[in-house]
Amino acid sequence: MGDSETFGIEKGHGQEVIAWLNEQAKSQKTKLEARLYGYTVSTKNFGDFEMFSWVGDVQAARKMIIKASKRFKVKVIEGGYKPKEKVLSMKKFDFAKVKKSDKTIGQLKFVAPRFGNSQWEIEDEERH
Repeated sequence: MGDSETFGIEKGHGQEVIAWLNEQAKSQKTKLEARLYGYTVSTKNFGDFEMFSWVGDVQAARKMIIKASKRFKVKVIEGGYKPKEKVLSMKKFDFAKVKKSDKTIGQLKFVAPRFGNSQWEIEDEERH
């Protein structure tokens, strides 16, 4: 079982998409539970996103967030991509793709302090 807090849904659509994700997971008997945690990130290029966390199967989460993007016609952040190099630092990093339907429209680099309970913040973003 995996989990991630660097997944997001275009602002204003969080509740309906999360309800749909959980309903789909239950009907497909997939191990996935998603929930909003009241945190919003703003990007220069892609707009605002309501961040959510999930617990379950990473492949199921990725497939279902793409389906949700198509169904609700919204942009989503598909996070959980780790850097390949193993670098010791005082911060932790996570990379994400910004998608609209099944098309990748950009990438984000998230950063958070390694210690403490701070939220993820966007350090860098790029359009495709």
